[in-house]
Amino acid sequence: MPDLLIELFSEEIPARMQARAREDLKKLVADGLVTAGLTYASSGAFSTPRRLALAVEGLTTESKPTREERKGPATTAPQQAIDGFLRSTGLTLDQLEKRADKKGETYFAVIEKPGRRAEEIIAEVLEATIRNFPWPKSMRWGAGTLRWVRPLHSILCILSDEEGHRVVPVTVDHITSGNTTTGHRFLSPGRFGVHNFDDYAAKLKRAHVILDSAEREDAIWQTAQNLAFAAGMEVVEDRGLLTEVAGLVEWPVPLMGRIADQFLDLPPEVLQTSMKEHQKFFSTRNPKTGRIEGFITVANTETADHGATILKGNQKVLTARLSDAKFFWENDLRVAKAGMGDWEEGLKAVTFHNKLGSQADRIARVAALARDVAPMVGADPAQAERAAKLAKLDLRSSMVGEFPELQGLMGMYYAKAAGETEAIANAARDHYSPLGPTDAVPTDPVSVAVALADKVDTLTGFWAIDEKPTGSKDPFALRRAALGVIRLVLTSGLRVPLDRLFDAHILRHQIVRESDAKDVSLIDSLLGSVVSNGVFGELTRALIAPLESSAPDWLVRLTGHDPAVSDDLLAFFHDRLKVFLKDQGIRHDVIDACLAMPNKCDLTLLVKRATALNATLATEDGANLVAGFKRANNILTQAEQKDGVEYSFGADPKFAETEEERALFAALDQAEAVIAPAMEKEDFAVAMQSMAALRAPIDAFFTAVQINTDNQIVRRNRLNLLHRIRTICLSVADLTKLEG
Repeated sequence: MPDLLIELFSEEIPARMQARAREDLKKLVADGLVTAGLTYASSGAFSTPRRLALAVEGLTTESKPTREERKGPATTAPQQAIDGFLRSTGLTLDQLEKRADKKGETYFAVIEKPGRRAEEIIAEVLEATIRNFPWPKSMRWGAGTLRWVRPLHSILCILSDEEGHRVVPVTVDHITSGNTTTGHRFLSPGRFGVHNFDDYAAKLKRAHVILDSAEREDAIWQTAQNLAFAAGMEVVEDRGLLTEVAGLVEWPVPLMGRIADQFLDLPPEVLQTSMKEHQKFFSTRNPKTGRIEGFITVANTETADHGATILKGNQKVLTARLSDAKFFWENDLRVAKAGMGDWEEGLKAVTFHNKLGSQADRIARVAALARDVAPMVGADPAQAERAAKLAKLDLRSSMVGEFPELQGLMGMYYAKAAGETEAIANAARDHYSPLGPTDAVPTDPVSVAVALADKVDTLTGFWAIDEKPTGSKDPFALRRAALGVIRLVLTSGLRVPLDRLFDAHILRHQIVRESDAKDVSLIDSLLGSVVSNGVFGELTRALIAPLESSAPDWLVRLTGHDPAVSDDLLAFFHDRLKVFLKDQGIRHDVIDACLAMPNKCDLTLLVKRATALNATLATEDGANLVAGFKRANNILTQAEQKDGVEYSFGADPKFAETEEERALFAALDQAEAVIAPAMEKEDFAVAMQSMAALRAPIDAFFTAVQINTDNQIVRRNRLNLLHRIRTICLSVADLTKLEG
């Protein structure tokens, strides 16, 4: 069986597109070959800045002939239907067969397709792949119609086996396939022929091109580490940058340089970000001091002076970049040491959202909420409020204006420069966290309070103005914010009543929009009551009652708030929680069973209950108990509907007729004695284990006892016993929500 080699050679492909392009080339060609009737043993895709390559091993030489029968319309059908069938099959009327059918004579089409040679199929598939390649961005050049990410120069397409190799003829616009390629742009510019994949990879390496991106990454990393070690330093690991740089060079040549002494006092993150974003440099750190003192740049060529000229040019550009950073840093420090008042004032003119006010308005809301949240997370309310007021001021700094990815982090440095405490400074750094499912979660109480307040303000604000995620669209990253709240709460095991926070803060948003002249003391009293006691519809009415006609108009309007807003936000949170816990192996129906229980707004309690239930259901006793519970519940429900009464009282062991009944009474007594105190202590594992222990006596009861006996006294007693089973099981979780 022959092997197929394809190379698409072009101008430089952006590094960020190469990995996806490799996978797309592999999928499009492989799927096209298989659809056309060819099979293969294995395939592999490769990329460099100037080429995409695909190697397919063990390809069949031709497709098998196929025969397909398709039933058509009746021979008496309208001509329009018959013509449509002919068009779909590609046949003429005289090529159709007439066969007897249940409803009369019917047309049948027999479509026979002969096998085709691999070369013919490959040419079709490759041309279609090139013309329809899904680049995120593409361009046209010259007079042709072809679009590619950058001008495409040549196509290499060969089949090779023991007898040799042959070119598969493919023509796309002005480009015709061949068996030649070219090496490194500067070190080996000439073209050369290849016979198979091994020959191709070997000749490329001799022509100063490393085909495999993973091999280029390893070469860069190993050489960079060796250079740093020789200088007494270590490379700061950055896998994302490593992948990007490997996509910029075909023949990587790492070179090491030093940062001028005048810039060494800049924060290490500033040095790293400036070198990474602008010049794709790796940072090197002095392990003794922890300072960033050098850099690794990766050239794409070897030079006679061993890179001295390249380093000199890079050093010159780096000096200019770091001079700007130093200016920004020193200018920002002066503002920070003066109290950051200029930045605070400047944020009043920065709009957060046209319906939610300015960044200054947002900061005021977050600060108020952080103060409310602080006691729940063990933080000092004054510190939490102060941290929230300072956390976003760095948005007006010159450094964050230049490097937006440093927001929060620079806030920490500026807070320290302003003389703030370590906790307040760290809260400025951490209040955006966690940004994703793998991002670190802050645990310092002040940081947690501000991070929670920031995310809750975002969520309640957009819910209050009805700007919620729809389908795949989430322009304000509200799903990420909800996941952040979930991770903050669960990581620290916080007991935060989300419904009260949502109610209070949705109300705060409404107060800001509704009121012209705000009664500050009344607002503070109202919001404090909400956070302490819950739903604000009743509270606002309670506060208005003693005021009678003197109640402010804006407060009266707020009593008409629709609680569905906060209910909908809470439902959104529970959906996010299901997604989060699914990755931890907890079934969605287990979450539903726990959501039906009290205190569902306490995420820590909810997850603790769900984890215990999930573990119980993983055991044989747990799974069988659920089956027994559902049987008891179904029998009891049907009897109550039929009799029009509720069997919820009076189960008495003196009416038990069998040992199995008496054993079940005893088991239920024992389970109640354990489950009730365990649930009170929130020891769900013990409660679930005790519930699962009912499996054996319940099974024995159903095996030995007929519930709907003719003796009505015994029947009522047994139905009341089923009610005890239902009550005990539902006290732990709503098992009716479980599937299966």
